[in-house]
This record gives sequence, C-alpha cells and structure tokens, in this order.
Amino acid sequence: MHLLIKSGMAALVLAGTVLPVAAEDVYFTLINESRRDLHYFYAAPSIEDYWGPDLLRGGHTLRAGYEGTVTIADDSTECNYDFKFVMEDGSETVVSRIDICELGSYTIYD
Repeated sequence: MHLLIKSGMAALVLAGTVLPVAAEDVYFTLINESRRDLHYFYAAPSIEDYWGPDLLRGGHTLRAGYEGTVTIADDSTECNYDFKFVMEDGSETVVSRIDICELGSYTIYD
C-alpha cells in the first residue's frame, strides 16, 4: 500500500510538469519620441516568420511626442518578440528580440 501511494504522487507531479505554460496578455507603454507619427506597429514572436495584425488597429496613429498602451494578446508563451514600426513617411524599422516579458515601456527614436 505504501508503494502505491508513492507511485500515485509521482504521477501527479509528472502530470503537472507536462501541462503547457498558459499564455498571458502583455501590456507595455509605447513612447513615440521621434519627429514622425507612427502609422503601423506590428509584433511577432522572434521564432515566427510572419507579422501579426497592426497593433494600432483601426487606422489609429501614435503621434510624435505621445505615448500609448500596447496590448499583445496572441496566445503565445514566447518572451522574445520582433517589432516592426511603419512611420508616416512609409519608412520601416524592425527591431529584433525584445523581451516583452520584462518590458515596461519601449521608446521609438529617429
């Protein structure tokens, strides 16, 4: 009987370790310290080869000198993300491997 209880406890511990990590929404402040308005902002896990939807949504812009709260809610459990910024003049900047799990804010500069 004592052996059966130990086996049962081991099974419970193993079952707990194979469950996937739950994805959580990530929030951070995006600060536009450039001289241009931000028209599109994309983010994707660094391990992916595609960009997700525009996080500014609905044709909104982040004007020069302003800041806003960004929400990344894509069900990913990854922390390293790539960001793509498209400014009002059409110029694009890609920044790789940003740790969004530790990110409180991100600032765009010229």
